Amino acid sequence: MAKDLTVSLEDRPGTLADLGEALGKAGINIEGICGFGVEGRGIIHVLVEDAAAARKALEGAGIKVEGEADPIVAEVAGRADKPGELGKMARAIANAGVNVQAMYMATHDRGVIVTTDNEKARKALGR
Repeated sequence: MAKDLTVSLEDRPGTLADLGEALGKAGINIEGICGFGVEGRGIIHVLVEDAAAARKALEGAGIKVEGEADPIVAEVAGRADKPGELGKMARAIANAGVNVQAMYMATHDRGVIVTTDNEKARKALGR
């Protein structure tokens, strides 16, 4: 089962390359990824199948893994490529009282959502 790892990097040239190289050398495929810079840090969410091996590879390269979550990973082809679809999905999750902590696209036309309550979020989305 895929896991979302939250990784904190120094916001400077080369740290994303370090992450990619560490996972690549360990034979870990990046299924999905998103990232952004905030106050001198790069915050990265990365979707991997083997979280333990990914964590070991990243920490062995001096990269801090801040968290691990069980995300909702679902095929989005044909459903999400319409105006207003994000608002509709996000509103359903919000109305269920669930907070979205991260959302990004993954390989094979999949969407990834990290929430505070996946069971309620799935129910709200009808999945």
